[in-house]
Amino acid sequence: MNFALSPELLDLQQRTRRFIAEQVIPLENDPRQDRHGPSEALRNELVERAREAGLLTPHASTEFGGLGLSHVAKAIVFEEAGYSPLGPIALNIAAPDEGNIHLMEVVATEEQKARWLRPQVAGQTRSCFCMTEPAPGAGADPSMLQTLAVKDGDAYIINGTKWFITGAVGATYAIIMAKMEDGSATMFLTDMDQPGIIIERAMDALDTCFTGGHAVVRFDNLRVSAKDVLGEIGKGFRYAQIRLAPARLTHCMRWLGQARRAHDIAIQYARERQAFGKALGEHEGVGFMLADNEMELHTTRLTIWHCAWVLDEGDKAKHESSMAKVIASEAQFRIVDRCVQILGGRGVTGESIVMRIWSDIRAFRIYDGPSEVHRWSLAKHLLKG
Repeated sequence: MNFALSPELLDLQQRTRRFIAEQVIPLENDPRQDRHGPSEALRNELVERAREAGLLTPHASTEFGGLGLSHVAKAIVFEEAGYSPLGPIALNIAAPDEGNIHLMEVVATEEQKARWLRPQVAGQTRSCFCMTEPAPGAGADPSMLQTLAVKDGDAYIINGTKWFITGAVGATYAIIMAKMEDGSATMFLTDMDQPGIIIERAMDALDTCFTGGHAVVRFDNLRVSAKDVLGEIGKGFRYAQIRLAPARLTHCMRWLGQARRAHDIAIQYARERQAFGKALGEHEGVGFMLADNEMELHTTRLTIWHCAWVLDEGDKAKHESSMAKVIASEAQFRIVDRCVQILGGRGVTGESIVMRIWSDIRAFRIYDGPSEVHRWSLAKHLLKG
């Protein structure tokens, strides 16, 4: 593996870093955000700033107006974007839109791309991915899918409830995973303003970084045309892997930026804060925490880059992405948690953005599969020999 960055990628990294510092971080205390994330008005302003900077939706193909970044290039740019909780929103690379854009480029028909993908890449719309269900439905175990799609002439009637659906409030369209009568799974596309889609409630969560927050969504005899099936009938779980392997990794990339931000703040505080006659960082207990942070940032970045390289080489990287997700999510949480400890009162209050980063990043150990499920899956793979 060659970790040297090309001049073009170095330039893109620095342009993204400057954009985040100059155009995004100043808006972090903007009042147009609440427990359910940045408002649509704030999102639109951020997106417009990224458009003017030439950084909007960089992961999309050049055909659709993106920069056509490789996975390794995404690792560089997404980390820089993640340095602010608002950065991924600005660049239009936040979940679930980033993963949905990738899935749509690979699987959708030309008509579906024109209708839903092009406006999304342009930053004009948002989407949601309706997979997770309340018990006894699908969660970490997708085979428990309960939402049912029944053929009705040239359409399908969908009934069921989805739970913890990121970005549902205000989304323009949804990708719905539903079970067929034969037990297989299929993905469907639908506008969110259709009769039969009921957003029952917004859910309070630890994180506050996603526009639209998280919601409970119910489908009550939702009618979806056969032409709005995404891909082929019965191949929903296969398409989910097309989306999830890269999406796990891009989560890691974005959160690495936030962990680095918290670390930078903790270093500066440890240099300046005096305690017991010397700078806080000169005490071994604090200095060692900073050293551990630096090492875990380094190893996490290498893990992400390696998995990105595997994906760029054309491998499916299912197990590599699972390992990267566990390694990154747990290391990044430890990094931010140490920063909270170093900052003391500043770390547990709104005096520092580190409190917000801690709240956001804790949930990452749950998203796209909890650590325990990835360990279990990896163990099964190892025992097969």
